[in-house]
Amino acid sequence: MKPKIRAPEQDDLLRPRLVDMIDMRHELVKLAALIDWGFFEEEWAGFFPSHTGRPATSPQLVAGLLYLQHAYGLSDEAVVARWVENPYFQHFCGETFFQHRVPIDPSSLTRWRGRIGEEGVEWLLTKTIEAGRDAGVISERSAEAVILDTTVMEKNIAYPTDARLYERARQRLVKLARNAGLSLRQSYARLAPRLAGQVGRYAHARQFKRMRKRLRTLKGYTGRVLRDIQRQLDAVTDAALRERIEGEIALVDRLLRQKPKDKRKLYALHEPEVDCISKGKARVRYEFGCKVSVATTHREGFVVGMRSMPGNPYDGHTLGEALEQVEILTGTRTRRAFVDRGYRGHGVEGTAVFISGQRRGMTPALRRDLRRRSAIEPMIGHMKTDGRLARCPLKGTLGDALHAVLCGCGHNIRLILAHLRALIAAIIELIRRVIAEIVPTNRSPDQLSAYPA
Repeated sequence: MKPKIRAPEQDDLLRPRLVDMIDMRHELVKLAALIDWGFFEEEWAGFFPSHTGRPATSPQLVAGLLYLQHAYGLSDEAVVARWVENPYFQHFCGETFFQHRVPIDPSSLTRWRGRIGEEGVEWLLTKTIEAGRDAGVISERSAEAVILDTTVMEKNIAYPTDARLYERARQRLVKLARNAGLSLRQSYARLAPRLAGQVGRYAHARQFKRMRKRLRTLKGYTGRVLRDIQRQLDAVTDAALRERIEGEIALVDRLLRQKPKDKRKLYALHEPEVDCISKGKARVRYEFGCKVSVATTHREGFVVGMRSMPGNPYDGHTLGEALEQVEILTGTRTRRAFVDRGYRGHGVEGTAVFISGQRRGMTPALRRDLRRRSAIEPMIGHMKTDGRLARCPLKGTLGDALHAVLCGCGHNIRLILAHLRALIAAIIELIRRVIAEIVPTNRSPDQLSAYPA
């Protein structure tokens, strides 16, 4: 059933309103007034075609929680728990009175993310761009010049080693066989974990000949369990369980057949789409996750486009899609794009693309603008340290796409909040200076601070 439209609540004699409890000059209060919450009420109502059942959660509550989660780098459980403690969070999400209980179960955020999809989270990013314009962080023409770069959003998986993958595959096969009622000749529950530990110790001691020998034995254990289940697969009567077992068999068979130099290798059984990406970093040679394209405004560093790129494509091949997303989200066609040397051979027409180190056709103003291309690097760093871009906890390629865009929303929210804090502080300081000029000069500083701002 569609969400109920919130009606203005009547005053309660025993409960004060939130506006009477909080400081209305707070940046979250100012930001809540800048975001068009009615848009979500109208657009997200289409996800509930049925007219029966319990009314859905308020779209403003869900959108507000997603904004706060990525602005402050919180998990689903943490943002719901902090919502109960923080009256500013509750006001931002549209509450009238202070609430003492959690508004929703944290798992509801997972279902809402799957319901709104990639288009829904792009609406969230669009509304942060509009709020940034209304707040004065960016202008209407800011998106005409953008900086683009790619980074790696790592997946929430353990570092893939052959021993760990073989042992994990054996455990998953044994568990499925137990659920299906299949009797295995041998599960290797005692021998396989011991071998996996030995492989790690031999690798640490640089005894690679012994390590490879134990690894071949461990791989053989997993293969025996796999073939034992394949022989008994016809005895499984449950169609859904049989489909799960067949999918797991295909994954484990792919794992056992892959070679060290193969492309599109399997690095996690529960996340088969993970890519191995090398960005040339000295401290981290390989990263396991998904490539993400980031587009920020040239002057302000405001995110105007963010998209996951599964399959580890060449950076130059992602430029066209990234510029198209910027135009859709901002309504402004990009005239100048500043990129690094990884975008050479992009083949994009209609936008002037300036590559780092370029000399031909450069004016002093363009050289100055191109030197600012590296300003996107600290923006990506802030999204990884202050936000949640460093590691994606959501499942599959859809989870990568949703998480990347939401991280861009969180970065924009932090920039708007910082701008509002600075603006409010400047206004308060100006009022205090005016008061200091009006009152007699023989007053002490303590007496001057007693005047309300």
